Parts: sequence; C-alpha cells; structure tokens
Amino acid sequence: MTDVLKLTVTTPLQIILQTDDVTSLRAEDASGDFGIRPGHTDFLTVIDAGVMRWRTSEGPWRYCALRGGIFSVTGGKDVRVACREAIVSDDLASLRPRVSAARKEALDASRRARAQGVKLYAHAVRRLMHELAAGGDTLGLQPDAEQ
Repeated sequence: MTDVLKLTVTTPLQIILQTDDVTSLRAEDASGDFGIRPGHTDFLTVIDAGVMRWRTSEGPWRYCALRGGIFSVTGGKDVRVACREAIVSDDLASLRPRVSAARKEALDASRRARAQGVKLYAHAVRRLMHELAAGGDTLGLQPDAEQ
C-alpha cells in the first residue's frame, strides 16, 4: 500500500491539475459523499456537479469545482477525474465567485453564438429571396418542365 495518491483532473482541452502527494480526498456523486485514501480499492463513478477537496500531508484542504465527469481510482493510488469543466482554488470562499463568473461568461458566449447564428440564417434567407426574385429559379430548385 502506498501512502499518497496521484491526482489528475482534466477537461477536453487541458490538464487542470496534476499532483502526486495527496493523502486524502473527498468528492460527491449521485449516491452521496465519499472519501478516498491511499490503498483504496478500484472505483469508478459519475460526477454530476460539485466540489471535490483534497489535502497533502503538509497542506490545508484545496478545492476544485467540477461539472460533469468521470471519477476513477486505480491501483489504490491513481485518482483521475475527466470532466467538462473544472476550477481549482486554495480556499472555498473564493471558489464561488470564480464559478459564478465562469458560468456567466459561458452563458454570454452561448448568447453571442446564438445571435450570430440567427444573423447568418437571416442573411441566407434574404440572399435566397433576392436570387429568386431576380431571375426566377436560378438555383435549380424546380424540376425542369421539359423532362
């Protein structure tokens, strides 16, 4: 049995966290809160959204807000979290505003993308209507009458 865990947290775009001196870890899945210590049996679960916390032998608790992911323990020492989003913080109090700011930015980006999509669609419809009005069926949408 080892006396530390190796913790890796990744998103589809980057490695958020890699540390190899974790002595204990707590997280939550649909069944409730759970703890992991070195030597834990192999374990696999789905994390919806929540805050994971861990500590090293010489440090205070650290925190990571997770959104949608897979949590696994292998070999009693390797803990991996693959999630959609993750925000790491040294204290819980500063995590909430960072999560709120990230959520607001994601919502704003979604709204901007939706507005751009509507503009592109409207432009395409206007262009199609202009072409049809200018010369009839210039796009070949109607079957030939001669065939």
